[in-house]
Order: sequence, then C-alpha cells, then structure tokens
Amino acid sequence: MCLPAPLDIPALPPQTSAMNSFFKRLFLADFWKGMILTFRTQNPKYIYTEQYPQERPMVAERYRGAPRLNMNPETGETLCIACNLCSLACPENLIVVGWHRDDATRRKVLTNFTYDTSRCMFCGLCEDACPTDCLELTQDFEMASYTRESAIWDRHRLEEGPTPARYTR
Repeated sequence: MCLPAPLDIPALPPQTSAMNSFFKRLFLADFWKGMILTFRTQNPKYIYTEQYPQERPMVAERYRGAPRLNMNPETGETLCIACNLCSLACPENLIVVGWHRDDATRRKVLTNFTYDTSRCMFCGLCEDACPTDCLELTQDFEMASYTRESAIWDRHRLEEGPTPARYTR
C-alpha cells in the first residue's frame, strides 16, 4: 500500500479558499495571532530591566568606542610618531595629524592631533594602521554632547582618554 505524497493532495476548490480568506478578514485572524504573540512575550517573568545609570551594562569584548592616544609609561610622552598612517587609512578623512621635524634628532615631532568623533564609523582601520599601537578605540560608549564642536577631540583630550561618568545615588 502506497501512501499519497503531500503534493498529491488535491487543491481546495476556489470557492473554499475564497470563503477561508473572507472569514480570516472578517474575524481579523492575523490581528489576533499578532496579539497572542505579543501578550505571550509580555509575561513578567521574561522581562529584564537594566538599571543603567547605577549599573553599567556589559560591553562586548570586541566593541570599539571612544578613541585614545596611548602614552609611553616610562617617559610619559605619546607613542605617536606622526607617520600619518591612521589618517590615510581612515575612509572618512576625519583624522588630522600635525607635525614638524626636529633639527637635532631629525625625527618627526607630533604637534597636534584632531579626531572628529561625530563622523567616525568606529571601523578600527585607523587603529589597525598604527605601527606603534598609539591609537586605540576603547570600550567607552558614553560620548554624547550638546554641541558639534565638542565632538572634535584634540590631542590633549585623546591623551587623557575617555573618562566614564560615575553615578551615585
């Protein structure tokens, strides 16, 4: 005895499918399906609330946030050698590196470094291009400001790094 395959089931006559469609519209079947799904997920035992200002959320390990210029711990000077590779690697052209050549050592000396965080995609290409690991994208995500000018970070602000806000009750 051979069982019929699911494709061998004859299709419903057009009148039956039209009646089904009519009743689905009349009784709002799709609406009620959606409401059941919504209220099923609204069960209080499944709701999770983060107490954000008091408790900082966990950030993914590979998250890229606020930029920082790293310093040499022994000398206290910046690790940046003014090679301008970070600026060349940036697809948005938002990094500006200023330098001058020191006559005594014949090396480039970093004079200014600006980073426009308002246009940054946080892609990490500038961080990867840096040969001295001077530029780093930290895990700080609190960079909101009220003006566009405060989104352009200068060398001093990049060297001190992001200062996460501490909230107290």
